[in-house]
Amino acid sequence: MVDVLADKRTATRFRVLVEIAERQPAVSQGEIAEAVGVTSQAVSEYIRELVEDGYVEKEGRSRYRITKEGVDWLFGAADDARRYVEHVTEDVLGSVREDAAVAAASVSEGDRVTLSMREGLLHAAPGDEGPATGVATTDADRGEVVGVTGFEGVIDYDPGEVSVVQVPAVGADEGSESERLRAACDGAAVVTAAGVEAVVALRRAGVETETVFGPGEVAADAARRGLDAVVVTASDGVGRVTDALRDAGVDHEVTSLG
Repeated sequence: MVDVLADKRTATRFRVLVEIAERQPAVSQGEIAEAVGVTSQAVSEYIRELVEDGYVEKEGRSRYRITKEGVDWLFGAADDARRYVEHVTEDVLGSVREDAAVAAASVSEGDRVTLSMREGLLHAAPGDEGPATGVATTDADRGEVVGVTGFEGVIDYDPGEVSVVQVPAVGADEGSESERLRAACDGAAVVTAAGVEAVVALRRAGVETETVFGPGEVAADAARRGLDAVVVTASDGVGRVTDALRDAGVDHEVTSLG
């Protein structure tokens, strides 16, 4: 394991290796020097060391390629950096940022509050019973917006589930399709539609949709807030929807009504 932020030299070595990986095999030391903010002579020295360490192999004049060992080192260093960034954003900045919540009861500035997720929205109630707590930064009556900072603990809630439902091609048995579509959407807090076929199918089934714009992203955001969601899509839109869900790290299940 390598701490890529341990010192400036290690950090620069990481950046040089990233630039080589991105530009290989034709590598311009001048371009790397400009991108990293060091001299071309320094880049030459870094590359020489990377070759000696087995992270880069030279294929000819100004031609280099990152080795398997180099890729493994980059993955390890990037993982170190990712964990550090998560520590900063979640543990350090997370405790000092101010967020908005719905007041579950009247609270006053400076009160300790218990935080919970209800219907996809952050709520703050008087008291510090946890498991997640904070401090109110404003006065608020029940149902009003209250500012909260000084976050401690973890909000206890389960992420929602996302179902991706593919509607059949035009000309299918509309009555049967509508019945099965209503059943597939039953109980979901959020229903989105991707594509004209999906919109029309949901209208026929009498199911209200949350949005037809960015349906995968909306469903992913709902799931992260503890809400179950359904994305109804035409066959040519399944890939775009599932890509958005995978990018968001949200588990999902794909079913077809065809």
